[in-house]
Amino acid sequence: MKSSAGPLPSFSGRRPSVPRTADPRLLARIPCSLRDVGFGGRGCAKNGSSTPHRREASVSEGVTGPEALEDALDVPVSLVVEEQDDSANEKVKFERGADEVDRAFFPHEFVASPGELTPVDRTSPALAEDEYEEPENGSQSWRTKKNGYLLEILKAKVYDVAVQTPLDKAEKLSMQTGNTLLLKREDLQPVFSFKLRGAYNKMASLSKEELRNGVICSSAGNHAQGVALGASKLGCHATICMPTSTPSIKIDAVKRLGATVELVGESYQETQAYALEKSVEDGLAFVAPYDDPYTIAGQGTIGKEILEQIHNQEDLDTIFVAVGGGGLIAGIACYVKTIRPDIKVIGVEPSEANAMAMSLAKGKRVRLSYVDSFADGVAVKQVGKETFRLCRKLVDGVVLVDNSAVSAAIKDVYNETRSILEPAGAVAVAGAKAYLKRHNIKGSTAVAVCSGANINFNNLRLVADLADVGANKEAMLTTKIPEANGAFKRFVDLGLSGTDIMVTEFKYRFTAGADAHILWSVAIRSALELTEMMNRLNDGGFPTTDISDVEEALEFVRGFVGGRPRCYMGEVPHEKVMKVTFPERVGALRTFLEEFSPRWNFTMFCYRNFGSQATSILIGVQVPPHEQASFDGHVEKLEDFTFSPISEKANDLYKMFLK
Repeated sequence: MKSSAGPLPSFSGRRPSVPRTADPRLLARIPCSLRDVGFGGRGCAKNGSSTPHRREASVSEGVTGPEALEDALDVPVSLVVEEQDDSANEKVKFERGADEVDRAFFPHEFVASPGELTPVDRTSPALAEDEYEEPENGSQSWRTKKNGYLLEILKAKVYDVAVQTPLDKAEKLSMQTGNTLLLKREDLQPVFSFKLRGAYNKMASLSKEELRNGVICSSAGNHAQGVALGASKLGCHATICMPTSTPSIKIDAVKRLGATVELVGESYQETQAYALEKSVEDGLAFVAPYDDPYTIAGQGTIGKEILEQIHNQEDLDTIFVAVGGGGLIAGIACYVKTIRPDIKVIGVEPSEANAMAMSLAKGKRVRLSYVDSFADGVAVKQVGKETFRLCRKLVDGVVLVDNSAVSAAIKDVYNETRSILEPAGAVAVAGAKAYLKRHNIKGSTAVAVCSGANINFNNLRLVADLADVGANKEAMLTTKIPEANGAFKRFVDLGLSGTDIMVTEFKYRFTAGADAHILWSVAIRSALELTEMMNRLNDGGFPTTDISDVEEALEFVRGFVGGRPRCYMGEVPHEKVMKVTFPERVGALRTFLEEFSPRWNFTMFCYRNFGSQATSILIGVQVPPHEQASFDGHVEKLEDFTFSPISEKANDLYKMFLK
């Protein structure tokens, strides 16, 4: 990754599909401030006139992923954090260039090594589409005043429903990293997530009349429970709109808190559109999950607690915070950077859901074409306007982590506390470990915010599979061996004799060629042990590669080794291999197949349900060159399915074992 902000490399593949925009009849009833943030239609200026150069937006551009889909709506509230009153300052604005108006970025266009701190562009002028249009009633003018956020955090009303969570030392992780690592236990909140802080603070800011009318939100996760609990405490009615595919455990949790649940739409986009329409037609206050100043101030109380709970503020060096839409880290940074600007505030994102890291590096909000849903609570396609402005000014950078590192962090926290975090809740711990290791930091004090523990039980299967790889306790390897008698024994003798290395996986199938490829895994105790074994094999004529960092291999390829297709041509002609994010709902497979079958033949379909609302699958399909354009057209029609190419490394593995 480049060390300074600038244009990112362009992706050479097909441009991702753009979902259809919302019904214009509905747009006429949606306030301009909502239409401007991804709901559809043209942007509006304060006077209600059209802004002709703004791109057409759509319901689904903001967010995807089961729990983070709760973060889809950016209710636009502008925020400029300054140490002086700058409300009268003129802001430089310009429109995004024509070449990027409809540009959606693939997550893998922006990469960083484990523990690397991504850059922040703080100097490029603000884009008009990233600017907030202030409510005409001036109710949020405090945002641009000196210490406006600090004062709002200090008087936040979150403790009507939230508790001050512990700041616990992680003894084992501290010993392992050579630092003092403290866990801020937001997983111990009444709804097992920090979300109730911001939701309640926003609702507590509403007028009595607004509360009498009731509130509404669209969510399938932690935000829903926060709104439901807040409404119960404030004595107002809450309507929670959820997709029809929402697991019953989440529906029941919201109902127990007294809210009305409306199951609407097969996709989150349909649910969101319905909630927005109902909020306008019924006069309900829409409670947005992150891009609202009162929500941000509510989350900022976590930063206040951290500084109060640390024994000596002078010892605290870094705070690591998971980033989805940006509300949590924006609030924490507002407080901490005002009181102790020397303390680093570092965001952590999944490498396949890196919207904030990419946006900060480019100096403008970007939109991702897809996001991985493993850490669904932070799987956001586009960060908020207000949260981006804050993070650009205050956050020191972002660390990217992969799913195996997050799984290892879940296991680490379980070993420390016997509590099981959800993937999004463990992201900050994974980032802290990676950052401290990469920079060889010893003797420092760091805090990782454990943001939630609402894990779907079925997800534990995948977490367990990935945890040892993420903790560097298991390595997955490929080796090329001669297809000859005795080669297997020579391979074992050379690589394993005289060691205590345990083989944990081994997959091989005879091939009618001179060489064969095997896929195998070993339990390792140190990087040196693995390196020495691989050197022995490579020097002895058994080319060996570590593929532990190829997530497609961990999730898919291992289940297909030995399954190379038998074809009279030697390989399947015109086979295209890709990943598809598949919604978990009844009838989804039928919808998918009806779009393509029988015209195109599927040659591979690798799927397993891990309990999420969306699952990544690996497919192969025969598409002759002259039918590619037609095939792409059918892909565009499947709005709830996201198609993406496999990585270059994964493609190499496909050629080894599957082609």
